[in-house]
Amino acid sequence: MQYYYGNQMPLRVLDEAEFWKHQEEEHTVVIRELVPNLEQQYVQDLKEWEKEFAKTHQRVVRYIETVNRSNGQVSQKLYQDILQLVSYCLEQSDQFINFCRKLMEESEPISSNPTAKVVLNHIIVESEYFIGVAQTILYQSKI
Repeated sequence: MQYYYGNQMPLRVLDEAEFWKHQEEEHTVVIRELVPNLEQQYVQDLKEWEKEFAKTHQRVVRYIETVNRSNGQVSQKLYQDILQLVSYCLEQSDQFINFCRKLMEESEPISSNPTAKVVLNHIIVESEYFIGVAQTILYQSKI
């Protein structure tokens, strides 16, 4: 986490969301590349996840730009919008974790590939880390 924001909590949490949404987007590619014989439905699902993470990432970037342009004067409305976006990001990560667990349970090429299972577990841990960091920042700032 980049702590140079001081008391600018909106930027801190947006910075985390920006980084992790990009990571999760890349993770969809990693899974597809690691398991070239993955069932077609899961390949399509991962491509959809990739698109959704890219959209969320871009939304976060727009909010970062808005906060930066506000010269430290974040309105209550903007603050509430940031809260909603972060809540969405957390829920999206939680759903992705569930999808990854489903992959490990239901996909034959993954269940027979020990490396894929290790990587998927690592991806799950990283998404869980984002959820924990974002929740901590939000709770500390009493948002």
